[in-house]
Amino acid sequence: MEFSLRSRVWIYQADRELTAAEVQQIKVLLDSFTRSWTAHNNQLLAKAEVRYNRFLILIVDESQAGASGCSIDKSVNFMKQIEQQFGISLFDRFNLAYREGDKVLSASRHQFEELIKQGKIGTDTIVFNNLAQNLTELQHKWEVPFKDSWHIQLFSDLVA
Repeated sequence: MEFSLRSRVWIYQADRELTAAEVQQIKVLLDSFTRSWTAHNNQLLAKAEVRYNRFLILIVDESQAGASGCSIDKSVNFMKQIEQQFGISLFDRFNLAYREGDKVLSASRHQFEELIKQGKIGTDTIVFNNLAQNLTELQHKWEVPFKDSWHIQLFSDLVA
């Protein structure tokens, strides 16, 4: 099924790389959740995916039924259950993900700052903008150079 490019997305980033076995288990849980996800008793047209063994992404095409506050609360509670079950953190907004070659790594804000000072993260380093709100942004504004991301504002005093 095709999802509208305006479909809403929610990106949850794990604080560590998930194992292949964990990804398989999480995919089963995500599929089960999205199949039963409703808003005001209306089935949501939803799907989920795991990318790079680190990002859990929920997608809702609101052309048929919109995600309500209650349905969003359900998804947050579901993600909190996944956190507990797998011993990961999905809600730390200052756990910043970036690419190093073909690997996706993450660092705390302090660690990220140190990596900039050491020259290991530069303006062209690819970072992940987990604030993307729809499929278009996910496709075009999620993996972006550090210099083009919101991250640069946090560290503007370190970057020339």
